[in-house]
Amino acid sequence: MNKCILIGNLTRDPELRTTTSTGVSVCSFTIAISRRNSRNSANGENARQEADFIPIVTWRELAENCAKYLRKGSQVAVYGSIQTRTYDAQDGTRRYVTEVVAAEVKFLNRIAGRDDQEGFGGQSRSYNAPVQPQSSSANMEMEEIDEDLPF
Repeated sequence: MNKCILIGNLTRDPELRTTTSTGVSVCSFTIAISRRNSRNSANGENARQEADFIPIVTWRELAENCAKYLRKGSQVAVYGSIQTRTYDAQDGTRRYVTEVVAAEVKFLNRIAGRDDQEGFGGQSRSYNAPVQPQSSSANMEMEEIDEDLPF
């Protein structure tokens, strides 16, 4: 099972673009998620805050809504799955990328001024990605796996 839920703040404004072949909208942004260091300092102070920076990718209508309403510093909850991929860089080296492909993004705070103009009204919003039907081969693979499980 590959599901994750993350809450964090955007580190920069979202970047919206479209695919060249099909013209599908795709939006990328990174969120910073606070992580508490388990070690206390030598003089007994609270643990130092550290952060993880997680790249997020959204598609289609969800991508357009993220680009429209989110800005650097916006707090979001992201529900999606972790995906890894590789590509060949211009210098010929192979690059590896791990990112979260969002199925849902909930906007947890508002940006002053911009939200009032858009009718956001200070309420949090949630946007879902359209559900993609699974292929029959994916269903067949799951059935084969189920048959191999001892329980």
